[in-house]
Amino acid sequence: MNFLLRLIITGVIAYVLSKVLTGVHISNITTAIIFALVLACLNAIIKPILVLLTLPITVVTLGLFLFVINALIILLAAKLMDGIKVDGFWWALIFSIILSVFSSATNAVLADKK
Repeated sequence: MNFLLRLIITGVIAYVLSKVLTGVHISNITTAIIFALVLACLNAIIKPILVLLTLPITVVTLGLFLFVINALIILLAAKLMDGIKVDGFWWALIFSIILSVFSSATNAVLADKK
């Protein structure tokens, strides 16, 4: 149940961000929730492999390269789905940073209420 709630929250945040950021386009809320599910799957499967492969550059950049990995995961999720378009790497980077900040904040608020 907690996973489903976090998925819906992430989808809603992604949809709202697509209305605020001009470089990210999500057609409707259903697509945004499916996007959140695809993003969760990619974060569970692809992201650990990328983090392991890029560990030296991540250490050298003091972890900042993880932002690049997050942007690449966003771009990959957008390529895999219809109804979502990201205009470029920089928009994906901005979108991923803001999405992770707001998702973390809302998840922290929800975790405190338990």
